[in-house]
Amino acid sequence: MTILFYILITLGTFLAMEFVAWFAHKYVMHGFLWYLHKDHHQHEPGFWEKNDAFFLIFAIPSASCYIIGSAVAGMFPLFFVGVGISLYGIAYFLVHDIFIHQRFKIFTRTKNRYLKAIRKAHKVHHKHLGPDEGECFGMLVVPPKYIKEAK
Repeated sequence: MTILFYILITLGTFLAMEFVAWFAHKYVMHGFLWYLHKDHHQHEPGFWEKNDAFFLIFAIPSASCYIIGSAVAGMFPLFFVGVGISLYGIAYFLVHDIFIHQRFKIFTRTKNRYLKAIRKAHKVHHKHLGPDEGECFGMLVVPPKYIKEAK
């Protein structure tokens, strides 16, 4: 297999993770695991949230892909699925935790329309304090209206 194949697996997995994250956010975090996600919408004092457990939940499939892809003959492409999941996790941490929620005060200002749209969509998502009636469950894919509104 060529390196291009592995790059395509990694990129495809990264892109697919946006849908996986949207689905998990809408139906799992705002569904049967709301008790873990609730403190993300109804913030309580302290740095850590129960919601941070989702980092570990999403790390399990990535780590499993690394292990199986490395250890089982013929399964090496699975290793790059793990890489794609990990890269999405890094992007999620940088965009969601650092850029949007400012858990670390690194990127506090931007003039980029797309980045402003991401912040706006997430702010709209957080106006709902309960699990129902939510909107904007994705992270990187932003409804076009927020990009148009960003100045």
